[in-house]
Amino acid sequence: MVLDKKVAQQTINYLTQINAIKLNTKNPFTWTSGIKSPIYCDNRLILSYPDIRKFIADEMADIVKNLYGEKISIAGVATGAIAIGAMIAERLNLPYAYVRPAPKGHGLKNQIEGSIQGGSNVVVIEDLISTGKSSLNAINALKSERYNVMGMLSIFSYNFEFANKKFEHENISINSLSDYNSLVEKIQSEGSLNEIEINRLKKWREEPKTWK
Repeated sequence: MVLDKKVAQQTINYLTQINAIKLNTKNPFTWTSGIKSPIYCDNRLILSYPDIRKFIADEMADIVKNLYGEKISIAGVATGAIAIGAMIAERLNLPYAYVRPAPKGHGLKNQIEGSIQGGSNVVVIEDLISTGKSSLNAINALKSERYNVMGMLSIFSYNFEFANKKFEHENISINSLSDYNSLVEKIQSEGSLNEIEINRLKKWREEPKTWK
């Protein structure tokens, strides 16, 4: 869910400006899941641009504070949200940890790196929500350690219906600075794609697993 359309559009403007969002309707990208996508989003590029990373971190910190208050901890999802999560925690002066995709195969074999008080209320930070698999993996890792996951906030979400249902099933609220709808609105306003291509983009969001 996008909470502020103006912030969403500014976020999309920044992401396209630095080529963090790439669009190719003729030669789609292939995700790890096997899904063919006309969009590729790499939000790690944000970290290379001081003004943009400040905007993103400031806006996300404000949302976290307004939605969840001050008696929380922050957890970033590795690897894409480790840095932005730490920046949010720093702004709010909150405890911070990050969650690996799986426990380390050596040493202490931690999956959650950092020290957050047991039983704490935790807000999870993601750079990107797509199918929901990696996001929910991090959420379940926190739950398994008895943390109370309050919700998740991401920079960008594809806003897939099937992914949203997964979060609903786990009773996890999700919000994003920007989403796929915001991106399509920008493309339409610029007139960079014709109506047939716009319809293909909308169809992909509805049926990403079977889209051609």
